Amino acid sequence: MSTAPTTVTEGASQPDAPTSPSRRWAPLRPLVLRLHFYAGVLVAPFLLVAAATGFLYAGAFQAEKFAYAHEMTVPVGDEKLPISQQVAAARKAHPEGTVSAIRPSPQDDASTRVMLSGVEGVDAEHTLAVFVDPYTAEVRGALEQYGSTGALPLRTWIDEFHRDLHLGENGRLYSELAASWLWVIAAGGVALWFTRRRALRKVRGTSGRRRTLGLHGTVGVWAAIGFFFLSATGLTWSAYAGANIDELRTSLGQATPSVSASAGGDHGGHGAAAGTGGSGEHGVGLDKVLAAARAEGLGDPVEIVPPADDSSAYVVKQVQRSWPTKQDSVAIDPASGEVTDVLRFEDFPVLAKLTRWGIDLHTGVLFGLANQIFLMLLTLSLILLIIWGYRMWWQRGRGSAFGRPIPRGAWQQVPPQILVPLVAVLAVVGYFVPLLGISLAAFVVVDVVLGEVARRRGKRTPADVK
Repeated sequence: MSTAPTTVTEGASQPDAPTSPSRRWAPLRPLVLRLHFYAGVLVAPFLLVAAATGFLYAGAFQAEKFAYAHEMTVPVGDEKLPISQQVAAARKAHPEGTVSAIRPSPQDDASTRVMLSGVEGVDAEHTLAVFVDPYTAEVRGALEQYGSTGALPLRTWIDEFHRDLHLGENGRLYSELAASWLWVIAAGGVALWFTRRRALRKVRGTSGRRRTLGLHGTVGVWAAIGFFFLSATGLTWSAYAGANIDELRTSLGQATPSVSASAGGDHGGHGAAAGTGGSGEHGVGLDKVLAAARAEGLGDPVEIVPPADDSSAYVVKQVQRSWPTKQDSVAIDPASGEVTDVLRFEDFPVLAKLTRWGIDLHTGVLFGLANQIFLMLLTLSLILLIIWGYRMWWQRGRGSAFGRPIPRGAWQQVPPQILVPLVAVLAVVGYFVPLLGISLAAFVVVDVVLGEVARRRGKRTPADVK
């Protein structure tokens, strides 16, 4: 028995269908194709902004070192002064506000940072970082600082631009929407790519829409794992999905613990807040507190947080986010200088560790420069995919018809035994990732309304009614 050869015509609809689809995939493919198309067209602007600002943020770490080299680095001297003298020099130059934390010089050529809270003119969520030469106690400058990674003004501006476009809490919705859809679009693209005929995946020797599709699919498949990662880690600290993830982790006993700042504490999460003393010195003083932390094995870089009140202890914690991660912390009684609580990173729950590593990899600190270069390449690939996606939409048009949409009615081809479980899964996912669920429901409603309007006007084409 012989089989007649299949002829592929450029621009026809046949190339979008696989030659030998499985029974389960065949009815799903048109539905995935339509979802991928609409999500790509409507969500892509949010993804484009997130990718462009993410590209800038990945490069901000190196730019920061260049822009603030005078404050961050010092000539290497013979011996570092006691931390108490360095803090005293910072307070003499900047008596305003309250000492909220101190980060002793972590390398031979690095300055010490003394963070002040409650300084007039400084954002309430930020601190004023005073940079001190650890060898001479010379104050080399003061800059506004934000976050646990110690972001200075340049990186802070880019970070907030990436996170919320400088629009506050409402602006965070854009980045959460992008993260919510990124994994869906990536998964749909991978599924569509691997169910195409092998001959239709190639780029070499093709032109027009076929070439654009080949570039879009090939780069998308190679970058898909990175997109899944960016989406998952981005959602962990988003507004709504992040809250659901935190709640789920807590219910599973996988919340991130913190050392207790109360004597005899129990890792109950009562971290010390801003110190009440203007100098940061309480009881036995900073030098003995740092020595006690060193005796417990806390190597650089560390941060010293003064007691929040008279009944609280000092908290000294490691702040190294690069590999290997150093996140041990201790609480020290200011009256006696004794260690009252110890928390090791190795004792963190599994999900707490994974969350820490995931966020640090997402922000580019886990593996340093290599991590940042990888993120820049990944975000650049996303930008190119979006450009190619819109180009394919343009090329799909015929004559004056810009960007013909994928035909409606794909869901009607899905058997109930597949459609019902699929809808149930989407409902669960939509509950935990609400911006995905809400926007997906909006897509469906708009599509149904447009279809009904077209039907009533009698403008439906044969392709639309399939």
